[in-house]
Amino acid sequence: MPLSDSWLKANNNKEHPAAFEQADRDGLSVRVSQKGKIKFQIRFRYGGKQQRCDIGTYPLMGLADARKEAQRYRAELDQGKDPRVLRKVERKAILYAGTLEEMFRQWFATKADMVSAPEIIRTFELHVFPSYGPLPAKVISLHVWLDLLERHAKTRPHIAQRILTNIRLMYRWAVKRQLVEHNPVADIVGASDLNIKPNTDHRCLSDDEIALFYKALGNSQIWPKNRLLMELCLFYGCRVSELRLAERGHFDFKTMVWTVPAENHKMGHVMKRPIRRPIIPEIVPLITQLMETSTGRFLFPHRNEDRPVSNRAHIKIPSQLIAILQNQGHQMASWSTHDLRKTARTNWSSITTLNVAEVMLGHKLPGVQGVYDHYDYLPEQALAYKAWWDRLQQIK
Repeated sequence: MPLSDSWLKANNNKEHPAAFEQADRDGLSVRVSQKGKIKFQIRFRYGGKQQRCDIGTYPLMGLADARKEAQRYRAELDQGKDPRVLRKVERKAILYAGTLEEMFRQWFATKADMVSAPEIIRTFELHVFPSYGPLPAKVISLHVWLDLLERHAKTRPHIAQRILTNIRLMYRWAVKRQLVEHNPVADIVGASDLNIKPNTDHRCLSDDEIALFYKALGNSQIWPKNRLLMELCLFYGCRVSELRLAERGHFDFKTMVWTVPAENHKMGHVMKRPIRRPIIPEIVPLITQLMETSTGRFLFPHRNEDRPVSNRAHIKIPSQLIAILQNQGHQMASWSTHDLRKTARTNWSSITTLNVAEVMLGHKLPGVQGVYDHYDYLPEQALAYKAWWDRLQQIK
């Protein structure tokens, strides 16, 4: 009589006078110990002799899966392969397979020059490695990943999207190197499968808010470096990381050019070239003040050490400025440092051309133009920055 789920449940962990076996079909059977431990086995003939091989333990392996395994091994047996040898090879492959953390770090070493690298590795150290890090990467199934991703998507959608993006890239890299057979998250899309909505924040400071911004920066409670960081972010419309990683040598006062190396800006891995922005005379005093606040190579050092300040050091500055204004009787809606970049870009639309504005932002020009047009537009940028500087002085 074939095995059934009800029979297995009834005999699991039930003591018996002696160990015994119960046959199923297609060579599958179970061996039940005196204490009720159940192991699935397959029986077969190999080399003219009767053989048997354990393939799993109930209830970790269910009856349906055991029957599939038995059929798989019998198919291999028909090709002359010994199921016992296959079983050992497969178990060793799992035992010696690289763990998820090992594989991720091996892949990530090729991406460590990305500006967002510290945030990515920190996310995995906090939310992925503690639970999944020790597991063999090749055995983590789609359902296991979805359990993690769906959990974070409800409360931390940006974390879920960051994890999904990077494990998808890691598996793609691993498949090409035959470290794993397939990419379990290849078809998962954050928007449709995890209900992660893109950030559609359109916050942009009005002229009145820009005036309040400068009013708050003039307060003595603001640390000079933070004031200069905010002013330069609004003027240049640059990414915070481009200033955070800036070094003295990046500012050439002979050619009057600020160069952001490719490894220091978000589009560097795509553009394969630095961002070059003009240093107009009006902005020189601010940059000079910044250089006088420290002696090391980084303009924004971490506690006067030879390394840049943390990539999260700027996050609370906007809320500090808003608090200062509230104490002075002014109301201002919340905004982020990135909103200064959007504010600058919005104003540039009435100052210069689309191409120049995009180059000022450090964007790659679209389509074929981005492939063939490597002109840095420095004179055109300088004119636009001068017009933007004049407008800011009027707003103040």
